[in-house]
Amino acid sequence: MKSPHTGLSRIWHAFGYSWKGVKASWQHEAAFRQELIVCLILLPVAFWLGQTVWEVTALIAVLLLVLIVELLNSAIESVVDRVGEGFHELSGRAKDQGSAAVLLTVLIAVLVWGAVIYNRWVGG
Repeated sequence: MKSPHTGLSRIWHAFGYSWKGVKASWQHEAAFRQELIVCLILLPVAFWLGQTVWEVTALIAVLLLVLIVELLNSAIESVVDRVGEGFHELSGRAKDQGSAAVLLTVLIAVLVWGAVIYNRWVGG
């Protein structure tokens, strides 16, 4: 269905829908809550730890990437659950693949944070 809103009104409404999604994820997804709390704790650390604007940007970007992938994983899980309550191999596979995407993103974040920490105290 095409949105009846155009221009700035469309952008405003899109922001509202996005915020609604963030709130729903906070309310219904424990993993999202945990990851968001970790991100909020690490955000000021990123400004302290990063020695260049690029390091700070990379540290913050990977934190946001984890949240983005978790939101997509939650969306996949919601759609799968909406389609049917019973077990189906493809449903399980979709959920597992979404979870794997989150895991890989967390590993990327750990790698980037580890590299910046190493550069700060060992290699720099």
